[in-house]
Amino acid sequence: MSHLKRILVTGGAGFLGSHLCERLVEQGHDVICLDNFFTSQKSNVMHLLNLPNFELIRHDITQPIFLEVDEIYNMACPAAPGHYQYNPIKTMKTSVLGAVNTLGLAKRCRAKILQASTSEVYGDPEVHPQPETYKGAVNTLGTRACYDEGKRAAETLFMDYYRMNSVNIRIVRIFNTYGPRMHPFDGRVVSNFIRQALDGDDLTIFGDGSQTRSFCYRDDLIEGILRMMNGPDTLIGPVNLGNPNEFTILELAKIILELTQSSSKLVYSPLPADDPTQRQPDIRLAQKHLAWEPRILLREGLQKTIDWFRSIRLNEYRPPTPNY
Repeated sequence: MSHLKRILVTGGAGFLGSHLCERLVEQGHDVICLDNFFTSQKSNVMHLLNLPNFELIRHDITQPIFLEVDEIYNMACPAAPGHYQYNPIKTMKTSVLGAVNTLGLAKRCRAKILQASTSEVYGDPEVHPQPETYKGAVNTLGTRACYDEGKRAAETLFMDYYRMNSVNIRIVRIFNTYGPRMHPFDGRVVSNFIRQALDGDDLTIFGDGSQTRSFCYRDDLIEGILRMMNGPDTLIGPVNLGNPNEFTILELAKIILELTQSSSKLVYSPLPADDPTQRQPDIRLAQKHLAWEPRILLREGLQKTIDWFRSIRLNEYRPPTPNY
């Protein structure tokens, strides 16, 4: 049996955090889930609450916390544009102060720590697909900058703690991920389209629908994160985790209409500011060093996600912001 560890997951009740907690609990580790429930749901981890190796703490990671842990997964931050733009100053604080507080904890405990960074650090990319060496094209003054620049600053802090204090770090850059437990009102394209299709509402396409995204199913992504944390200490990252198969937003809408058998129509709205026109990961580093690549095809993952959306009651999910 592998060595059992005390593991902290910040943002542990969120979409990805809750699945990470689930996997770690199944492996027998002592898991501390920390969340302030701004965009997450307690229902995401309700099934874990009675287990002896799972603990839930309501806490905001912009404030220091003192725990004894062996590993930290720093997953805490609103990640959907409507959520992170609702309180942009708070979003920046969550990324920057959250990094400071978790890195300080890792330094004191001599813990290994992983930062959930994002493809948003590449901005609206001028290089396609995006390798980890690409430095990005981010508008520092735009409405998305609170998230983009917050995550970029967090990466800087991780590298400086690594260089100055020899903290054992990992950085992954997560590309678009979807699956069960996405917040139905997170404003992302997959959840918007599925919710609209199931309700018989028109599907809202921003721009002409020609912009592309690469959609990675949740289970594939979590597997990549675990492999990165358990990989060699020489591989600190950043490493892209995402699906290199690229789809236009229009293609996505048509697949969802087909899978839901919905009679919804497509309607078009203006493209939001700084919305990337292309987003596709170069995952050669992950393939080479982690033997990782996504396994689940888009149609299969969307069917699982649609089945989950059919199983929940939307009135039990509070839109975290008025921007959904």
